[in-house]
Amino acid sequence: MAVPISQAWTVATYVLKQKLKGRKRYPLVLMLEPLFRCNLACAGCGKIQYPAHILKAELTPEECFRAVEECGAPMVSIPGGEPLLHPRMPEIVAGLVARKKYVYMCTNALLLKEKLHLFTPSKYLSFSVHVDGQRDHHDFSVCREGGYEIAMEGVKAAVAAGFRVTTNTTLFDGADPESVRAHFDEMMAAGVESMMVSPGYTYDKAPDQNHFLGKARSRRLFRAILSNRKKSWEFNTHPLFSEYLMGKRNFECTPWGMPTFSIFGWQKPCYLLQDGYADTFQEMLDSVEWENYGAKSGNPKCANCMVHSGHEASAVDYNFSSLKGFLVTAKKYVFPSLYKDADAQKLLNEWPKAQHGPLVQIAAPEAAMAEHAAELQGVSRD
Repeated sequence: MAVPISQAWTVATYVLKQKLKGRKRYPLVLMLEPLFRCNLACAGCGKIQYPAHILKAELTPEECFRAVEECGAPMVSIPGGEPLLHPRMPEIVAGLVARKKYVYMCTNALLLKEKLHLFTPSKYLSFSVHVDGQRDHHDFSVCREGGYEIAMEGVKAAVAAGFRVTTNTTLFDGADPESVRAHFDEMMAAGVESMMVSPGYTYDKAPDQNHFLGKARSRRLFRAILSNRKKSWEFNTHPLFSEYLMGKRNFECTPWGMPTFSIFGWQKPCYLLQDGYADTFQEMLDSVEWENYGAKSGNPKCANCMVHSGHEASAVDYNFSSLKGFLVTAKKYVFPSLYKDADAQKLLNEWPKAQHGPLVQIAAPEAAMAEHAAELQGVSRD
């Protein structure tokens, strides 16, 4: 199974309680951002384009715990930036695990192998490693030659040490579906528990604005990738979200499903857009004009968004909103579909091979690089 039964049960009972309480908007996963600095500068990232004083800032463990308790979501995702650059990340993770939150600590894994000894394996903790495809494609995406090899060393070390390990793959225009499918084979062979794949979001601040996918191209790409799948592939995304990516279903965004807390406070309205901040989670829920967001709203910032942080919670909500939704989802889990599709196979066979230029090394922010150097020095002393 893609996630432990205990985790699936915890999430299911939590959502049912929200439904019984009549809550229209409830959090499913807290996106907890303790820092923005990173030891990479990916061309498609819009999270690290901040001045040095912002990149140096970070949440304390106490601030993280307050946000988690205030939000109440059963799962916590820790993105960034690079969480392993936070000097108190082991303390933060231990505190969340003690609170029995299911934690996905996102990482590019450049420091994972060296820092594994600071963490303890637990069913509540999963390292979610950012791997954007096979070696060449990953290195091109993260703008760092050799990044893939280091990340995979971290993956294998964590698996060998008994940690839960998942992968997170973000796809942009020019992705080769055959290569992505081969990437799935490689990740399962490496021993990862499960995989997540999602289209990239068009961040205004991202250095590369030319390779984000529109909705039509996203559906075509994901139909080619996710149809005719192998039994060995395990995904930790909701099966109906996968069908949404493939163009088989349509979901409106539920941005409150994965709220974001960072050094700025509670971000409005979602993980991807920054239209202001609130001091409390409830203030964020009450003050956002939700009708102004999502594809149906006509907001141009939402027009091409299909990412999991906005739409996977929609699939989960559909799951528990009616008997039909429950039965459809139960069938997907009990009898998982391989999505046999002759037209998708033809599409895959005829997909033009992407061509990209040489890898472009984008200079990481000075503060992030200095921090990375200090981290490596600390590791060598240990």
